[in-house]
Amino acid sequence: MVTAGDFRNGVTFEMEGNVYSIIEFQHVKPGKGAAFVRTKIRNVISGAVTERTFNPNDKYPTAFIERKDMQYLYSDGDLYYFMDTESYEQIPINSSVLTDNFKFVKENMECKVLSYKGSVFGVEPPNFVELEVTKTEPGVKGDTATNTLKPATVETGAEVRVPLFINEGEMIRIDTRTGEYMERA
Repeated sequence: MVTAGDFRNGVTFEMEGNVYSIIEFQHVKPGKGAAFVRTKIRNVISGAVTERTFNPNDKYPTAFIERKDMQYLYSDGDLYYFMDTESYEQIPINSSVLTDNFKFVKENMECKVLSYKGSVFGVEPPNFVELEVTKTEPGVKGDTATNTLKPATVETGAEVRVPLFINEGEMIRIDTRTGEYMERA
């Protein structure tokens, strides 16, 4: 059991038949009245985000989310196949479960597959990936007055904004959480 007063970012708990994860929390002690906890919570199954206030003494059962390292193998239509690196068991995951940042994952990359009571509800790609730039416009000499960015397509087909000095064939590091260029690899 977890009390609302113990809420921290990333804590998962069950409430009203659903599983929620804390995104943001704030303990509020007004001058008048009782203290409360203002939170922003995400339903881990549906992905819906809501804001809610709790009494700090409210108790909820803790939900244990299983995070398993799995290797992304290939996609076949709407199904994406992942392999457990310990048992070599392969599981198909529907594309509706995957988030936007999965576009930076190429075959044979390690990802964390998130499941609750055996049902998969999410896939976390690695925080940083190194990908090759397959298509971009050449930078124009002298066009460096400010920190100018240009679009570039990487080997997975995703589009990223990169500095002018990046050319086709170069390896770059991308932060998958924000989708931003970090540095040359």
